Amino acid sequence: MPFARYLERLATTLPYGATAHVFSPDGIVYTVSRNCIRRLDPTRRAEDCVDMLRFIDTGQYTRYLIGSAATSDDNPANATFKLGFVHPHSAFTPHAHGAEHFVLSMGYASCGLYDYEHSTVAHVRLIPGSLLHIPAMMPHSFNNRADAPLPLVIANTGMGIDHEEYAITAAMAEERARRGDETAERLVAALRKLEAEMASERAHADVSLRERLAELLRRLAGVLEGGA
Repeated sequence: MPFARYLERLATTLPYGATAHVFSPDGIVYTVSRNCIRRLDPTRRAEDCVDMLRFIDTGQYTRYLIGSAATSDDNPANATFKLGFVHPHSAFTPHAHGAEHFVLSMGYASCGLYDYEHSTVAHVRLIPGSLLHIPAMMPHSFNNRADAPLPLVIANTGMGIDHEEYAITAAMAEERARRGDETAERLVAALRKLEAEMASERAHADVSLRERLAELLRRLAGVLEGGA
């Protein structure tokens, strides 16, 4: 679909609290949230510099996603940053993280996000270069729609993958509910609904013909750039 229409569709699909960052080929980053699309192009547009920080040199800009300019040993952000790889045509078991996450998808992905406000699942298709912000405790499942492995870059606050709150599945939430955790009951219902819809929703099923053509062009661009 045309790029502008893709952004508009994201803005009407994402649940409140989730944000996608889309990296366009011309160096512009678009931050997309519910009913809001913002263009980030600070080196060419003065109005985009409002909440940016000077990045080492004048004319260079940065924007913190996790942590701040004051992050130090005395003021730690306690953040993690890692690479991930998802097998072709597979999805993660639906889960919720105990801390907010930023996930950069470098392939043709999709993500089911549970929208507590409307008690529905938002099914979001992602193109390469999309950075998705997932708030803490929002049930979700990342999916690889393509025939190739899906590389991800993941940053989160507060915990590593061994932490008991890192990825809470429906089975784990049910066990907590049996122990009397009332908040876990709400999480169980959301995760079970997400499990059911991820298995049947067409948004997660495949790569479109347009996307396959775009993928071929990306590969061609890589060949041309590699010989530059």
